[in-house]
Amino acid sequence: MSTIAVTDAGFESEVLQSDKPILVDFWAEWCGPCKQIGPVLEDVSNEMADKVTIAKVNIDENPEAPTRYGVRSIPTMLLFKGGEVAAMKIGATSKTDLTAWLNENL
Repeated sequence: MSTIAVTDAGFESEVLQSDKPILVDFWAEWCGPCKQIGPVLEDVSNEMADKVTIAKVNIDENPEAPTRYGVRSIPTMLLFKGGEVAAMKIGATSKTDLTAWLNENL
């Protein structure tokens, strides 16, 4: 499984109503660190597909969700469980650190 793209219109149904934990990466096309972490998120999405869904929200195309959750810098990753934010990670990180962070918070 690879990452999924989520829009403001689908945020409620795809993220908040998800029966599985979902990591939302708030990113933008012009953001260097966002591009850096993209392949890491793809790898983690494939390796942890049974535990977590990884979604990406382009903040330029979808301004409502990042505003609602106070995203001030990107990349910002929010882990949602049961429709609530369970954890937040800001900035690009290594696959090892991201996987460890996810395992701690799932």
